[in-house]
Amino acid sequence: MTPVLQFTDKGIYCPAGDFYIDPWQPVPRAIITHAHSDHARLGNQHYLCHLESVPLLQLRLGADISVQGIPYGETLRYNGVSISLHPAGHIIGSAQVRVQQGNEVWVVSGDYKVENDGLSGQFEPVPCQVFITESTFGLPIYNWQPQAMIFGDIRKWIYENQQAGKSSVLLAYSLGKAQRLLFNLKDLDIPIYAHGAIDVPHQVLLAQGYPLPPIQRITPDTPKADLKKSVIIAPPSAAGTPWMRRFNPYALGICSGWMQVRGSMRRRNADAGFALSDHADWSGLLQAVKATGAAKVFTTHGFSSAFARYLQENGIEAEAIKTAFGTEDEEAPQEAGIEAAAANITPDNETGPAPIGGENE
Repeated sequence: MTPVLQFTDKGIYCPAGDFYIDPWQPVPRAIITHAHSDHARLGNQHYLCHLESVPLLQLRLGADISVQGIPYGETLRYNGVSISLHPAGHIIGSAQVRVQQGNEVWVVSGDYKVENDGLSGQFEPVPCQVFITESTFGLPIYNWQPQAMIFGDIRKWIYENQQAGKSSVLLAYSLGKAQRLLFNLKDLDIPIYAHGAIDVPHQVLLAQGYPLPPIQRITPDTPKADLKKSVIIAPPSAAGTPWMRRFNPYALGICSGWMQVRGSMRRRNADAGFALSDHADWSGLLQAVKATGAAKVFTTHGFSSAFARYLQENGIEAEAIKTAFGTEDEEAPQEAGIEAAAANITPDNETGPAPIGGENE
């Protein structure tokens, strides 16, 4: 019997429905879990996503793409296959994809986190027979503190920097992490400035009505005196560039799940590291798998082999699958190679897909 979903050289494919989920090569019909560019790529003829992802896809892929947005829980039927989207809690508009053919249900998680960040929605476990889960942080060393504690530490760090006459530069991915920072720091009585890469999606989301604070975009004309002792949000790519010099004196903080590993902050020449991730930690992954009730689990990107082995050892049929996910997000497998070295663990090489039934690593 043909499985409901297959792993192919173009992505996760539904033969009966003739569509792909987060394809990494151009296809006629693509269902997109979220707007990060390792999951949403240019060149597909038609896109289906959650309503809140539509303006973000148009921002990243072009306003002229053919895209349909649907709300969570609405069911579409195509060639005898039922399709619905469900909250993933990863970033605004992120969704899990539920696919049902006959009595068999498969769920593709995309990326997700189980703690509600107040902006991206609450992850919703979806009962299924087969669950395809990310495993970016699929090792027991990755267990996040509650969000309130992390932001308490960030606020304390910012105020200490201000008292020392320094600006506070926080590096955060431009779509997702940056909005989470801004949403949770909106009560600061300190001016917030942003790199252009942060400001562009911020303005799109403000226009959609999201409760984000006003920020000031940094331009060549921004007076250096105005930046003194302020908060600056910038993408990771800004680190070590001449653009940063205008903030001297400043302290540099990195917001990433990889900061959980000792030595990560030092290797990146940062003054502070905050283990703030938009992905599920070890306990979150286990919680999600258990809540689905799935008899079979496929693990993708990150520490997929290690996570699959743990599930196998605990009585759950599991298999690691190589995909092309995780090529842009700052919490992607190429970054894992740096951080996992400190733990003497090698993350999976996720440069190409493998078929179901392929050899586990």
